[in-house]
Amino acid sequence: MNRIIKLLFVHGTIAVGIRIIFIGVILAIAITRLSSQNHADFQQQQIAKQKSVYYCPMHPTITSDRPGSCPICYMKLVKREEPSALPTAKTVSVTSPEQIAKQMKDICLLHNCPKAHEGKPCPMLVVAKEGEKIICPICGMHLVGQVAPSKAKKILYWTDPMIPGYKADKPGKSPMGMDLVPVYEEQGSAITNASSPEGYAPILVTPQKLQLIGIKTSVVERKKMTKTIRTVGTIAHDPELYQAQVEYIQAIQAFERAKQSDVPEVVDQAKRLIESTRIRLKHMGLSDDLIAEMATWKEAEHSLLFAHPGEPVWVYAKVYEYELPLIHIGQEITVQVPSFADKVFKGNIRAIDLMVDSTTRTTRIRAQVEDPEGQLKPDMYVNASIDVDLGETLAIPEEAIFDTGTKRIVFVDKGEGLFEPRDVFVGAKADGYYEVKSGVHEGEKVVTSGNFLIDSESRLKAALEGMSGSGEPHGQ
Repeated sequence: MNRIIKLLFVHGTIAVGIRIIFIGVILAIAITRLSSQNHADFQQQQIAKQKSVYYCPMHPTITSDRPGSCPICYMKLVKREEPSALPTAKTVSVTSPEQIAKQMKDICLLHNCPKAHEGKPCPMLVVAKEGEKIICPICGMHLVGQVAPSKAKKILYWTDPMIPGYKADKPGKSPMGMDLVPVYEEQGSAITNASSPEGYAPILVTPQKLQLIGIKTSVVERKKMTKTIRTVGTIAHDPELYQAQVEYIQAIQAFERAKQSDVPEVVDQAKRLIESTRIRLKHMGLSDDLIAEMATWKEAEHSLLFAHPGEPVWVYAKVYEYELPLIHIGQEITVQVPSFADKVFKGNIRAIDLMVDSTTRTTRIRAQVEDPEGQLKPDMYVNASIDVDLGETLAIPEEAIFDTGTKRIVFVDKGEGLFEPRDVFVGAKADGYYEVKSGVHEGEKVVTSGNFLIDSESRLKAALEGMSGSGEPHGQ
């Protein structure tokens, strides 16, 4: 009996073990299938994400994860279709540097569409093959295939745009692992013939780099410019000027009475008194015309002491010495008072002081402003503005000027990626533009955005050329 029980126990244990092994195998198969399914789902999700990329055919660097329009040329974005399987890498055998350069030249074309952005040229990077016909969808111009291929250009050397000064005599990789770019003979001659300010040199920038750094340009043109000079001042309370006016008027009246005397000394003394008071008014900044006008007055201006309805009031304001060339007697001045924010008082500049304050480097101007209701009180603060008509003059945006402290530099876009530094002389600044005296000509294009990077490249190139003693250009 005990033997039978032992046999049954052994057979039961074996059966349980077999069942456990069977269940383990089934679980392993299920887990493997689930993992494979999850991996497949993950790959499909990644492929789906990769497929959901939209780009502009004319500006391939513009991409989006949803349909829309290109912000540059306003064309509808096209969905980029990715292959379901990764393509196998192919080995391309190139036997000469000229063949490598030809392949690189056939990759892209820079087209300045004249109809994009309200007639302003819009750079488009067009991907094409040699002989392929491509028409711009905006202006209808044949971009590729309309001109017969020209004679192959001679390659001077190879360089890496990210390492200024690096040169190689054959294609390959740079120390940074980038593909080397060829520099052609025509590019070198275009640069070495350009004249540049001291410490600067012209540079070449590839179309790809132009788009990466966001170069923007503006055309040099003639504009009607008006500069507004803003300053603050007060309604005059000037007992000193009032007393000077009184003395001058009394001297004039005394001279008129002295002319009736038969004593020459009395007449001479009256003349000297007039000249003395006149010099005092002149020293206070009053013009000759204003002093001559005072000679006809019967009494001095009471508005210098207190408000007097119906009489014009004097406004004293200060302007900086660099603004003095734009200020002259007779100019219209506009005055606003915080107490009467909705009212504008107008008048004219009547006098400009002869001295410059050594501390503030400013000069006082005196203006007479009409105050028919007598609202302006002595010592009131005022905000004054003077509009100066500069006429129609050659102008460039202030963003185009790179101020080094000793000179002002602009970079002129000569086309085909060539940028030439120029030393310019400018005048007044108004409405975001500088008046140009010399350095650029009407119709030329100057860089307004990205000029900091161009300035750095130009300085570095000039420094490297100075050290090497050669005028060979960089392949930017």
